[in-house]
Amino acid sequence: MTIKGHMLSLKVSEQHHDTSLSQFLKTEASASKPIIHFWVEHQKVRINQKPAQHGAKVSAGDQIIIDLFETEESDVTPEYGELDVLFEDEHLLIVQKPSGRPTHPNEKGQTGTLANLVSFYFQANGEEKRIRHIHRLDQDTSGTVIFAKHRLAHAVLDQMLAKKTIRRTYIAIAEGLFKQKKGTINAAIGRDKHHATRRRVSPTGQNAVTHFQVLGVNRPLNMTAVQLQLETGRTHQIRVHLSSIEHPLAGDTLYGGLQNRMNRCALHAKQVDMKHPFTGEHLTIEAPLPPDMEELMDIIIH
Repeated sequence: MTIKGHMLSLKVSEQHHDTSLSQFLKTEASASKPIIHFWVEHQKVRINQKPAQHGAKVSAGDQIIIDLFETEESDVTPEYGELDVLFEDEHLLIVQKPSGRPTHPNEKGQTGTLANLVSFYFQANGEEKRIRHIHRLDQDTSGTVIFAKHRLAHAVLDQMLAKKTIRRTYIAIAEGLFKQKKGTINAAIGRDKHHATRRRVSPTGQNAVTHFQVLGVNRPLNMTAVQLQLETGRTHQIRVHLSSIEHPLAGDTLYGGLQNRMNRCALHAKQVDMKHPFTGEHLTIEAPLPPDMEELMDIIIH
């Protein structure tokens, strides 16, 4: 596979001789049937420079070219505002979400979310695109969020997330003093039957694994700065897991945290480590700590 801009090029090997184009693209480009159907319908895929037809077969030596560029009407209302772009190319966009802003709308026409800012950003750059977030952060959580810029990027990034090849690192400030310098919390998470939005550790919940490492403690404040990595991505996972070991996040009143130092949940998605889905380049994208957390971190660590 080679990529140049938004053009993806694939050469058919002997292994795939006389197989269907659909099977070849599913295997070699991680494309689903709906994506392949869209490409053929819109003459986005060519075999040896000729537009591919439904049901086509490929032969060894064939050159398959796919135009990944798409023009689509945005499904999110554009909203003017400052967007902190951390990385961008033809395939993906990684931005920093500020705390207090939801990741995406919950209903048509809603504004005030990160996705609204992304929609305006695309529009301002002359790009007509659907808004495709790969993962999301809670409203109070700041940090890195990945968006796909076309349907194949969305599908491949979703697969990478499921296979745990996108590594996400968080920084948190928790109540109390940790006894262990590092460890793993392996506890299933389910809904709290007594509260609409809360989650809780539950043996009948979904598997959830969080790794943590202490960065520093402050005895007078009775607080610990922690770095965390997720193996799974359950709703409120870090918040639930830290609360379950009696170290709720500072400011997280939903799970027992205090607001004497932070008036919001002290959680920041600091870093994303991944291979680029098409170029294979290793990406390490960092989002700087927001001022409220940076100030408290400085007190704890120094």
